[in-house]
Amino acid sequence: MPNHLSALGIIHTAISIIALLVAYYALYRSGKIDPTSGSGKSYIILTILTCVTGFPIMKTGHLTPGHYVAIIILILLPIGIYANRFFGKAGKYVQVVAMSTTLFLSMVPAIVETLTRLPISHPIAAGPDDPILKNSLTVLFVLYLFGVIYQVVKIKKRGKKAPPQVNPSGV
Repeated sequence: MPNHLSALGIIHTAISIIALLVAYYALYRSGKIDPTSGSGKSYIILTILTCVTGFPIMKTGHLTPGHYVAIIILILLPIGIYANRFFGKAGKYVQVVAMSTTLFLSMVPAIVETLTRLPISHPIAAGPDDPILKNSLTVLFVLYLFGVIYQVVKIKKRGKKAPPQVNPSGV
């Protein structure tokens, strides 16, 4: 079976793989995707490019679930970027959830496309209803939940360890 990716599909796939690698690097380095860090900024730019290059790819001639996922990601990115500015004390939690959700949503088509296309001669999953695909997405969702919970707990613990603020006027 030949590769059915267009030139745009190949570019889109390459950008998306790099975005995912950058996201995992950010998670490894700081335990979260921080929009103010270099890796966080790179992830955001690459993820936007992934979404934008995905819009013209239409096998069926109309929007697919993948296009709607891209729209949701494009809505979540600014929420994650500006969470600290608009959500006050809850901002750091909103940011972690929003940025982690963009990664989770980016992984869904990555898993689906990988398992239904590779290896080229005999893909691992026969289609969207294949049990291995459903199980893989379930594992991904569980990892996402554990990851978000871990990040939230880590933020809460950091907040409790903050030193008490001393009033400089002595009152």
